[in-house]
Amino acid sequence: MNNDNRRKERIDRGIKVRSDGIYAMSSVREMLYLSGPRILLIAGLLLLPLALDLLPYWKRVINIMCVYALLAISFDFLANCLGLVCLGGALFIGLGGYFAAIFNVYLHMPIYLSIPAAALAGAVVSTILILPCLSLRGVYFAIVTLMYPLLLTRLIEAFNILGGSNGITGLASFPSQNIENYSIIVILLAVVFALRRLLGEDIGLVMHAVKDNDQSVRASGINVTGIKALAVFIASLIGCLGGAYLAHLYMWAGLSLFALDFSIIPIAAVTIGGGGSIFGAVLGCLILVPLSEFLRFFGTFRIVLYCTVLTGFIVFKSEGLMVYCTRKYQQFERWAKE
Repeated sequence: MNNDNRRKERIDRGIKVRSDGIYAMSSVREMLYLSGPRILLIAGLLLLPLALDLLPYWKRVINIMCVYALLAISFDFLANCLGLVCLGGALFIGLGGYFAAIFNVYLHMPIYLSIPAAALAGAVVSTILILPCLSLRGVYFAIVTLMYPLLLTRLIEAFNILGGSNGITGLASFPSQNIENYSIIVILLAVVFALRRLLGEDIGLVMHAVKDNDQSVRASGINVTGIKALAVFIASLIGCLGGAYLAHLYMWAGLSLFALDFSIIPIAAVTIGGGGSIFGAVLGCLILVPLSEFLRFFGTFRIVLYCTVLTGFIVFKSEGLMVYCTRKYQQFERWAKE
């Protein structure tokens, strides 16, 4: 074909007009165009443990990365869908981990029951604790949620409960390393796609409306406090799931599960990956957690390098990598007939 009879056009031209899904397209090529990033995500995460089969340390890093990704998704969901900046990631991890220890060690639940039960129990307790704070906004809500992990840490130390400063030991480990790896990866993928589906439903639209103008939503007769409580329950369920998994991964639940890292690193991951897209939080953790482990080779100087990388991302790609890559992907062009 002569180039004079061709022109360039965007690949996604007309696709978004007809449908936002992948099941109402007119050709296989268009379906592959929309589902390609999803397929790449699933295949990449599932193949990652196999690619690092000879590096057991880095396979463990994958598990930690997925836990941080769950926390980052939880933060992104509350901050960018409801406007609630929650710094309680450590609260979710700690409650999930301690409930897993209680159910597994004290109540002798098997691991495949203790993790979901701990996630549910931790989500209920987290929601009850945060419920009185839902009327707060901005930095006030953030500060209160940051205080809860510190408060629980001091209570456990002061009253010497739940093992005190030594924690609870003897949790059951995973039957095999493959189950250890793929259980958290499957959980992460399920959370990503479930949240994206939820935000596309009517309840998701209401949550976005609460962030934009909660007074208008309240004037429409919708219970704004109930919507916020539901969102906090969902976010804490995701975080507590990561905490319960982490306790069984370490076979121990202690005060370090309330560490400030679990509240700060997810925020940095969302900043790097891009907020509001859910998967941006995962992308940020894919970069941030392995980078943090790699920089351990530089000793104390790693903090300088770590801060330099974070500053570079914030300054030069403040919108986030996911937003940038999505925009570039949607700008791909192809040759078409005149």
